[in-house]
Amino acid sequence: MEKLQKMISEKSVVIFSKNSCCMSHTIKTLFLDLGVNPTIYELDEITRGKEIEQALAQLGCSPTVPAVFIGGQLVGGANQVMSLHLNRSLLPMLKRVGALWL
Repeated sequence: MEKLQKMISEKSVVIFSKNSCCMSHTIKTLFLDLGVNPTIYELDEITRGKEIEQALAQLGCSPTVPAVFIGGQLVGGANQVMSLHLNRSLLPMLKRVGALWL
């Protein structure tokens, strides 16, 4: 859990993903298309990925990927991120943490 907290707090936008997950791909594409440069951890490629996935589950991420953190705070998965984007709350959130300069 301590390693996870460190990973989350180091960058303004952090996405935990798996290459095999289509929703992870969608969320990564959304952020990149918005001009955000998120830190992306592919849990199926990194050392201790299973451990990190278990820690995400303990934080309440269900499903565990994609898991998006903005400004060190858990935003949620694909449904939560897309809802924020559709109700125009995502961009101001990204601006607040310095991840977007529009």
